[in-house]
Parts: sequence; C-alpha cells; structure tokens
Amino acid sequence: MAAVARLSLAMITLAFAAISIPASADPELLQDVCVADLTSAVKVNGYPCKSSFNASDFFFAGLAKPGLTNNTMGSKVTAANVEKIPGLNTLGVSLSRIDYSAGGLNPPHTHPRATEMVFVLEGELVVGFITTANALVSKTIQKGEIFVFPRGLVHFQQNNGKKPAAVIAAFSSQLPGTQSIAATLFTASPPVPDDVLTKAFQIGTKEVEKIKSKLAPSK
Repeated sequence: MAAVARLSLAMITLAFAAISIPASADPELLQDVCVADLTSAVKVNGYPCKSSFNASDFFFAGLAKPGLTNNTMGSKVTAANVEKIPGLNTLGVSLSRIDYSAGGLNPPHTHPRATEMVFVLEGELVVGFITTANALVSKTIQKGEIFVFPRGLVHFQQNNGKKPAAVIAAFSSQLPGTQSIAATLFTASPPVPDDVLTKAFQIGTKEVEKIKSKLAPSK
C-alpha cells in the first residue's frame, strides 16, 4: 500500500509539473515589466530593459484601421509586436491584424517562434496548415470563428469571397518572426543558387528568374 501511495504521489507531482510548464514560446519574466530598450546595442535573447517607462510603452493604435491591400497578394499584415509595443518585452504574446481584398492571399509562411490563433473580424477565409507528414489541415472560417496554426508549420489564409475580409491574429511570442516560403527562397540576399531552386522545384532557370522578378521588393 505504501508503494502504491508513493507511486500515486509521484504521478500527481508529475501532472502538476506538466501543467506548470509555461505555454508561451518566450522565456518567463523575472520582474513586473521589462519595457524594451529598442535603441540598445546590447544583444540578448529579447531586448534589455529601459530604466524608465510610461503608459505609451504599453499602447498601440495601429490595428484600429484596415491595412492597404493594393499589392500583388491582396493582403496586408499590421503587426503589434515588441517592436511596436516595447512593453511586450518578456511577456510572450503579440497580435497582428491581417486584411484581405477580394481574392487576397496571405501566402504560405511559417512563424518559427510562435503558435498563431486567428479570429475573423469580417468576411470568410479558407485557412490551412501542412503537417510534417505532408498532410493539409484546412477549413473555411467565417466572422466570429477561430482557427489555430501550430508553431513552425507552413500555413496560409485566402479570401475567396467577393468582399474584403480581416482577422486578428494572436501569437505566443513577443516577436514570432515570419518566413514567407516563396519570398524566402526566391528573394534571399545573397541569392539562393539557381541550381538549388531549379532542382528543388523541378523548373528551368528561366522560370526561376521570372519568379524572382515577380517577387522582388518594390523600389
């Protein structure tokens, strides 16, 4: 009986330990706040703390208005991360607003440091992510609905409707990072060698150059 009791106690202890593991991707904070000093030259995993702060360090009005979607993809991401809100430093969360024109696409991309959850403000979107087993998990979501993209997995959102759409995206990191698959490969600096791209995508050099020219940032 004593052995059973000890085993039960150990299992309970492990369960509580598992529950207490931080869910956020970023390190836990060790003080009330650590408002980011964005001007500091000190390199750390995050930003060093400012010596003083005020309410403006915790405020951002940039998500109130739709972003401009008159671009190739027909979408605009407006980030509200630690670079815009210094007070987010060490807190492990951030938001973005994503706006889509009719037919607009937030192209396949990943967030290496965060899980993402989107809440539909307006419109209807086809969303999905691809697992490491190459399985597509996809669904159509509408106003008031939520969808989750696991950390690090390639995912996308597309507005197939005839009206604009918008979502608020929440992240489990103060700075989730974004790697757009096509842009990362075809607009890297210095460039990825053409023979790597032609072999990986089974296309010719002319097609590679054509894609590069279309994805090149506007000057």
